[in-house]
This record gives sequence, structure tokens and C-alpha cells, in this order.
Amino acid sequence: MFDRIAPVYDSMNRVMTMGLDVRWRRLAAASAVRPGDRVLDGACGTGDLAVADMRAGAGHVVGLDFSEPMLERARRKAPELEWIRGDLLELPFGDASFDAAVSMFTHTDVDDFSAVARELARVLRPGAPLVYLGVHPCFVGPHAFVHGLDVPELHPGYRDTSYRQEAPGIWDEGLRAKVGATHLPLGLFLQAFLDAGLRLERVEEPEGREYPHVVALRARR
Repeated sequence: MFDRIAPVYDSMNRVMTMGLDVRWRRLAAASAVRPGDRVLDGACGTGDLAVADMRAGAGHVVGLDFSEPMLERARRKAPELEWIRGDLLELPFGDASFDAAVSMFTHTDVDDFSAVARELARVLRPGAPLVYLGVHPCFVGPHAFVHGLDVPELHPGYRDTSYRQEAPGIWDEGLRAKVGATHLPLGLFLQAFLDAGLRLERVEEPEGREYPHVVALRARR
């Protein structure tokens, strides 16, 4: 579903996050990467987080995404990294093959985020971290209109986990009107990591606006 917006994804992301996505990627990379690590970026998109991992000192970075047009743009940015087309629900890697994993803005784009968390946990070595950052389940989603607002405008539907392209919280000109979104309430979102056998060790709501638009966490295998 991201194939058709790949040419404009980066510019849309800058506008929608007011440039905060750059800071968020640095935060995620710094929280996950140790010098020399083999790092997986799951659902890497156009590659900006994988590049941040490399700059944070990773020894080898693998970016995986289902969209070939998104990967084409990632390869242009950093041809020295390894880019693979693949499915987060069935990662093409052996057990315990990575020192760290990162992923951003993924849980709104899959039907079964619990299965994604299990796969990411599977490919991590014992004790390795998974760092995730995504839209805040409470204040961003089909139930919450945030475009241009300091305080989100909440609507019924917080517990609706269906895929939506039209909803009170989806801006007609925004990304989600084009690719849709699957919402997870906060409890189900956090439980996905616990059910995968991961241990949560840090949860943050990064600053940027009055109400947090994203939530970030580090869990460990």
C-alpha cells in the first residue's frame, strides 16, 4: 500500500511530524545501537532509520521492507547497507541472528502486530534490545484528529482495531487517507511486546507538542 506514495513519502513525513521525525530517529538509534552491532530495521521504508543506525556505530545494518519502491529510495540513500524485500510476519533470518532491532511507525500498518513482535523477538540474540517508536495509541489514530491542533480532538472508536481509511481522526489530505491505518489501544499495543517474551525496560513519550504524538520503548529479549 506504500508503493504508490514512495516518491512523496519523505516530504509528507517531514510535514506531518513538523520535522520531529529526525529527532525521533536519532533517539531510536541511540537507544538500540552499540558499536559494531548487527542491526535489523524492520519495515525500514525509505531507509532513514537504518542510516541513523549506521551513523550511531552499527557494524552491519539490514533494512527490510515489503515495498520495493520504498526500498529503491533506501538503496539510493545508502547503497552500502543491506536492503531486503521481505515480510515482517515471516522474517527471512535465523533465530538469534541480530544484536539489536529497531522499527518505527509499524503497528498502524499491519493486521497482526503481536505476530510482528514475536518475529522481531525471535531473530534477536538473548539480551538484545528491540527499540520501537510509533504513533501514540491514545492521541493519534482514526479516533483522534490531530492535524494542526495542539490538543487532539477525540471521537468514539478508540477500541476499534479494524483497518480504516476514513474516520473522524483521518485527515483527508494526510498519509492515512492514502494508505489507511490499523489502530491498537495502548493496552494491546504494550501487551504485544510482553506476549513476544520481551521485557520492557524503558517507555517514553518524547516531547515536541503539548500532547505526545508518539510513544517510544526499549524492550529486551
